[in-house]
Amino acid sequence: MKIIIAPAKKMKIDTDSFAIAALPQYLAATQQILASMRQRSFAELQTLWQCNDKLAHSNYDWLQQLDLQQQLTPALIAFSGIQYQYMAPDVFSAPALAYVQANLRILSGFYGILRPFDGVVPYRLEMQARLTVGQSVNLYDFWGAKPYQALQTQPEPIVNLASQEYAKIIRRYLQPNTEMVDIIFGHWIDGKIKTRATLAKMARGEMVRFMAENKVQQLTELHEFTHLSYHYMPDLSTPTKLVFLD
Repeated sequence: MKIIIAPAKKMKIDTDSFAIAALPQYLAATQQILASMRQRSFAELQTLWQCNDKLAHSNYDWLQQLDLQQQLTPALIAFSGIQYQYMAPDVFSAPALAYVQANLRILSGFYGILRPFDGVVPYRLEMQARLTVGQSVNLYDFWGAKPYQALQTQPEPIVNLASQEYAKIIRRYLQPNTEMVDIIFGHWIDGKIKTRATLAKMARGEMVRFMAENKVQQLTELHEFTHLSYHYMPDLSTPTKLVFLD
């Protein structure tokens, strides 16, 4: 079983808590992206990042000096957004850490795909950002099938806890013998099931922790997830979509 999640915009450097296990698999490709970004003006990058002046200046200055092989933080710890806060990997047991290293993969516009203990640097780049790299018109085009190939070294189910923008890089290359199951965290609003982004991020982090703590190997084991008052809804679910409602 493999689990895919999205990265977070908020990142930190922590070279002390955990040791890195390896460098990212596609680091040479990341270097190409970095070179392309460094060719852009401040104004072009601010448009790419879609952020305010303060953040843009901070990220622009960092971009000029970052080294892809220095001051590395394990990816699982480097991302510190809501999903990762609720996952709380810094308090995982040794078996839970081993589980995520074997099963969890983080999709990334900058790195393509990451294992939890791949060493990374802080960056700002969404998968859907309109960045041309060489002959590639955007990052989906640039990365192509690489993330999927790294994820699916053997046929096994994929549990999708990523956003649509990130899951797209995997979904478009799915093979007929690969089962990808979307996890939906929703709420009844005006007679319809709707997803609240912040609550969904919280629940995704909680589900990764649930899977790691219980060493989940079968999709049916996910039915027992009840964190944050979510409950599995069998009547609303299908073989490729598990729905949890609050």
